[in-house]
Amino acid sequence: MLFGFAFLAYLQQKSITVAADRMMPELHLSQVQIGWIMEAFVVGYALFQLPGGVFGQRVGARRAFTITGLAAVFATVCTPLAPFWLKGTGLFVVLLSLQGLLGASQAAVFPVSAGVFETWFPQRRWSFVQGLQTMGISFGSALTPPLIVSLMALLGWQQALLWTAVPSLVLILIWAWYARNSPRQHNAVSEEELAVIGVADTPPIDSKISVRQLLLILRNRSVLMLAFSYLCFNYCFYLLSSWVFLYLVQERHFSVLESGWLASAPPLASAVGAGVGGAITSALCGKFGNRWGYRLLPMIAMPTVAVLLMFSVTTANPYWAVAGLATCFAVVELNEGAYWGGAMMVGGGDTMAVSGVMNTGGNLGGIIGIPIIAYLSGQHLWRLAFIIGAGFAVVSALAWLGVELRKKPGAVGEHASVNLAAAE
Repeated sequence: MLFGFAFLAYLQQKSITVAADRMMPELHLSQVQIGWIMEAFVVGYALFQLPGGVFGQRVGARRAFTITGLAAVFATVCTPLAPFWLKGTGLFVVLLSLQGLLGASQAAVFPVSAGVFETWFPQRRWSFVQGLQTMGISFGSALTPPLIVSLMALLGWQQALLWTAVPSLVLILIWAWYARNSPRQHNAVSEEELAVIGVADTPPIDSKISVRQLLLILRNRSVLMLAFSYLCFNYCFYLLSSWVFLYLVQERHFSVLESGWLASAPPLASAVGAGVGGAITSALCGKFGNRWGYRLLPMIAMPTVAVLLMFSVTTANPYWAVAGLATCFAVVELNEGAYWGGAMMVGGGDTMAVSGVMNTGGNLGGIIGIPIIAYLSGQHLWRLAFIIGAGFAVVSALAWLGVELRKKPGAVGEHASVNLAAAE
């Protein structure tokens, strides 16, 4: 079900990037305005990462996913309906607001998921299951271009966006009925399974997280370096996940339908990368310990991303560019298990809040990157947008040198004096 939430979250949020090609002429929106609509999502998503994580810790994952999921469905449905009643500036403001609401409602998905993984899986599997959920992101990104393009051809862009809300609503109802906040609360979990999970070794989720604890989390060097590294990482992620479709249409001159299918190649490759990367990180931690086990893959993979970005934007053959982008996205996503598993190691009982801080930093990469890419692409300066991405990739790798990870998890806030000493 967590795989499904990741999959559908990206189907909801990326649909508008594909529909933008039809929305711009029909609604008289410029490419810069579309960029600001995308920016509204990222701003809402970034601002509510930490509040979303704290909300998840306070009310539990079962309620958190139900409430925020319904808010996301509301925003998804209202976006294609708004043009029936509004035009011009009023419509633009409403679309901005709806995308901001969608971002805010989806902000809790991954911080809360991290807390669920911490509770439901043994520590040695944390990076692996994080990688598996990230595959949901990638499959959602891969399915979105061909699905939305095909639905737009049959039904128009508005009905295409409306249909994306249906599977989300079904999943929310199943989750509200079946999910529980911890293994001990679920009737289907046996004592043998509890022993495998290692419930006794996992710090309980702090549902009464205080302002003092939040301040201690925000002062923790490892948390801050993870957030900064994830910021740089996510410029590359947003470049590949949000702009490949328009790049293939505008710069490589593929047709809209052909681009819809070709644009699915990078996220499909990234799905493989996410699953493989989680397994590799788990193996590296077993061999080298947590400190270097979590660091090694990002410090090798992200410089490789820089090289692949430059290859993709400079090669003359457009199909080689697609292959380069696909390989680049796969290498980017190798690192997700390391980032999220690392946040779980640092966070302990405050994993949801710590993950929220890290993903706030990550989405600042989108807030910074989207207007830059929107402007540069509108000026046909795609190469410069990719060069900037290569620089961010290298910096994200170097930032891992400032992240320290303990051998055993523990709550950052609750045991601040011990944990800050260990991290610094």
